[in-house]
Amino acid sequence: MDITNWVKIIIDSLYDGVLIADKDYIVKYINPAYTRITGVYAKDIVGKPLSEIRPGARLPYVIRSGKKLLRIPRQEGKVEYMVNMSPIVEEDEIIGGISILNEITDIYKLTEELNKSNMTIKNLESHVKRMGKAKYNFDDIISKDISSLEVKNLAKKISSKDSNVLIIGESGTGKELYANSIHNSSNRENGPFIAVNCATFDSNLLESELFGYEEGAFTGAKKGGKIGLFELADGGTLFLDEVSEMGYGLQAKLLRVLQEGTIRPIGGLKEVSLNVRIIAATNKNLEKMINEGKFREDLYYRLAVIPINVPPLRERKEDIRPLIEHFLNELANKIKRYIEISNDAMNILLSYHWPGNIRELKNAMEFASNMADDYIITPEHLPKIIQAEGIKKNLVKLKPLEEVIKEAEISEIKKAILIYGDSVDGKKKAAEALGISLATLYNKLK
Repeated sequence: MDITNWVKIIIDSLYDGVLIADKDYIVKYINPAYTRITGVYAKDIVGKPLSEIRPGARLPYVIRSGKKLLRIPRQEGKVEYMVNMSPIVEEDEIIGGISILNEITDIYKLTEELNKSNMTIKNLESHVKRMGKAKYNFDDIISKDISSLEVKNLAKKISSKDSNVLIIGESGTGKELYANSIHNSSNRENGPFIAVNCATFDSNLLESELFGYEEGAFTGAKKGGKIGLFELADGGTLFLDEVSEMGYGLQAKLLRVLQEGTIRPIGGLKEVSLNVRIIAATNKNLEKMINEGKFREDLYYRLAVIPINVPPLRERKEDIRPLIEHFLNELANKIKRYIEISNDAMNILLSYHWPGNIRELKNAMEFASNMADDYIITPEHLPKIIQAEGIKKNLVKLKPLEEVIKEAEISEIKKAILIYGDSVDGKKKAAEALGISLATLYNKLK
């Protein structure tokens, strides 16, 4: 369990003592206040089993049992203090424990101090869990077409730089994959990757998400306040997806952050310094929005230090076949069966214009694999809209009704034989079930 830079800065600044141990009871961290209260220094305890250094420590019990221990009185020399201990739980699994030490200097402030420390525990647990990680790297981006290879090479080249990046492309072209990959190939790869879709929040809510807020900053603000996404991304990357949907007023505040490198939480008085790389993405024409007065020109140039234009799938035809093969392999791994695709179906897919880009192609492959008989995708298994395009381009051949009827009859006969068996007696029963003679059954199978 690593303590990231931003969490360490926060905990180091606390007046209360903090000790964090992992699930094996190994001490991972103590803050200066812990040393002040207990007299124990980091070099003497960090990396060692807690029970060896602090006999009688009760945090191992908390980690084992998953139960909190609150208001436990302790004493070091003449210093009396209270300890609150809590397990750190992630996805229903205990991954460690945390102790908060409150030095008792004024008995009348005890209740208030305990409440604050409990809130600190909750906030720290929440912050540790919310640390984002980028899921994709450049190996996940399938590029065979010359145009997409050029984009991929550009993205690789600028990954090691620290300038802001604006990724431009239609919906479904893989902008988020590029954002993840750039982060994972940068010097910030071990830092957080925090993604937010600006279209999912109204301006006020998005502001509180990005900047955080102090307790009591507005009606409905959480007790103890909330750390914003900018601070969570400190030392890493903040991915602003659909940045074009950000309100004009909030754009000005974002511009100030990019210029000054600091933020001020809502309701706060102090500026907080940040070290964050911004990767933004949009499927809109921002230059047009600037002319329409909907997007700030100065913000555009701050974001688009390095612009990356991801072409739509219809402009990189050479990527379609390997993408189809990739998605079919993914589906085959799920169902544990190899899925084939006919040449006719492949030709239709290669000629389609893909308005929904890679996302539409992936959905089409999943649909077709569910519709396919015997795990072979043919034109009739494709989504209707794609079939219709194929018919217009004479890529889908209409069969004579006589042939369609014959294929349907053969299909039903084969189903009946599967049920009743391939023996003569089984075929007799199959013919009887289908309402035909045995001779007719044999004739139709010829």
